[in-house]
Order: sequence, then C-alpha cells, then structure tokens
Amino acid sequence: MCQSGHRTIHSGHTHLGWDRSIPPVAQVAPGERVSFVCLEASGGQITARSSAADVAALDSSRANPVTGPIFVDGAMPGDILVVEIESFVPSGFGWTANIPGFGLLADQFPEPALKLWSYDPVTLAPALFSDSARVPLQPFAGTMGVAPAEPGRHSVIPPRRVGGNLDIRDLAAGTTLYLPVEVEGALFSVGDTHAAQGDGEVCGTAIESPMEITLTFNLIKATPLAFPRFSTRGPATRHLDVRGYEVTTGIGADLMQAARDAVAGMVDLLGARHGMAAVDAYMLASTCADLRIPEIVDAPNWVVSFHFPNAVFD
Repeated sequence: MCQSGHRTIHSGHTHLGWDRSIPPVAQVAPGERVSFVCLEASGGQITARSSAADVAALDSSRANPVTGPIFVDGAMPGDILVVEIESFVPSGFGWTANIPGFGLLADQFPEPALKLWSYDPVTLAPALFSDSARVPLQPFAGTMGVAPAEPGRHSVIPPRRVGGNLDIRDLAAGTTLYLPVEVEGALFSVGDTHAAQGDGEVCGTAIESPMEITLTFNLIKATPLAFPRFSTRGPATRHLDVRGYEVTTGIGADLMQAARDAVAGMVDLLGARHGMAAVDAYMLASTCADLRIPEIVDAPNWVVSFHFPNAVFD
C-alpha cells in the first residue's frame, strides 16, 4: 500500500451529477492520502455579500458541485471503498438559507431567507446566529460517493446506494465511511461541506461552507455491500449534550407528517421563548437540532421527536 503519497484536488475539478463516463481527474493507490478543495452547496452563487434576493435567484442546476472524480487503483464492482476522513480546513464563511420550494416545511415558508455566518476557522468556536444563539461547529462533508453503474447523468441532490448527498453530520474527522463499488476505479467525489448541521437538515440547508477535506482510501476486496455504512471513534453528539434539550414530537401513521409536526412545534416553541421570527427559528434548528424516531413498532402510530440543544442559548 502507498502510505506516503499526498496530493490535492483543487475546486476547479468539480462536476454536477454522478456519471460513470466522467473522466477521472487523478488516479490514486490504496493507502494514499488525498486533499479535496470543496465549494459550498451553491457553487459560489452565495457569497459574504449576498442577500435573500440572491437565494430567490439561485440556479438549481449549479447546486451541490462535487470535487473529483478520482480513480482508485484496483477498485472493482463488488468491492468496498474505505474512506478514512482525516481532517478539515474550514474557510470561516458559511450560509444557511430558506430556499422556496425546498425543505421539510416548504409549504409553510414560501419566501426566501438568508443567514450569513462568520466563524473562526482555527478555534471553531460556536458560531453566532444572533445576540443570544451560538451554534457549536462540527465540520463534515454532506456529499461523498462513487459513480453508479447505471449509465447517464444522475442528480447529486438525492442520496443513493453508492452514497452521494447523505448529509450525515457524523461523517466528521475520525470517521470511516464504507461505500459499495459499482464501477472500475470507484470514481469517488466529495463536496457539500458543512460547518454544522442538525440531523435532518430540516430547512434544506446547514451551515454551508467551503473547505478542504483530507481523506485516505483503501479497499476491501470482493465483499458486496448493500448500502453505505460508517464507524465513529466516539460519541457523535456529546458537544451538544451538556445543557440538555428541549424536545417536541409528532405522532401519527405517516412518518413524514410526524416529522413535519415535530419541527413545526419547535419553530413555535423557539418563537414563543426567544422572540424569534418563525423563519429564523426554522433555519437555526436546521443547523443544530436533531430529528429522531423513538418508536416505530406500536401500530398504527409512530413517534418522531425533534431535539433542540439548550447549549445554543447559553
């Protein structure tokens, strides 16, 4: 295995959509370390000078660019690509938006809204949302995946069996991701980097933030994998547990509606307690609150809970 190699794939090598016919920008050996410079989810359409008007004018065809793809020597269909997430170099800039027509409560929030973030990329001190709310940061990549075997172009927006836009905040430094390989060389790409996100990313955006990510690649040969899996080195949410949570629920036969009810309840609670505008509460919750399924066996109704960390308002 190659242990000493380390190269950088710059943000000029991005693409939109998964397609096995996209030529790889680099070829790497198992054990090689690679850094990827990633754009944020708008592909540069949102900047530190943007306003809600820019959200309304977003070109969705440019959303979620990913850096790559890279060809991993020896990767063949039926193998597992092992992606060790080594580190992140954040930029200090980020944004969260309510994009019309997108998000869990899109019907309730039809107008564009934008929150611009400035954070310390070295200390990663909690980022200021308002005078009273600060969000703990945990950089991760929302999109990591390999090319599907099916020919043609496939949107980056929905997640797939081969990974892609998973938006799992636990895919942070120290985590190892395992992806099923469907094409020779795997053709791995990464992007959609976030400074923080709650589980569910309920408004459709997290703290979208350009940054550099360093990964090491390995292979597990001839071991079919049905869907991605990952392993972490320790507790994933302890950084938000110190002050407990406020929790709202949704209960019913439809899990999606129960999730909507739980989030709507939290928007109402944050507004009542902290005097926040509803859309601000919705965007804030998307960056730090977690949707969970406490119960899915007691038919005909299931329970969804939405956990907002009290530490944000300390």
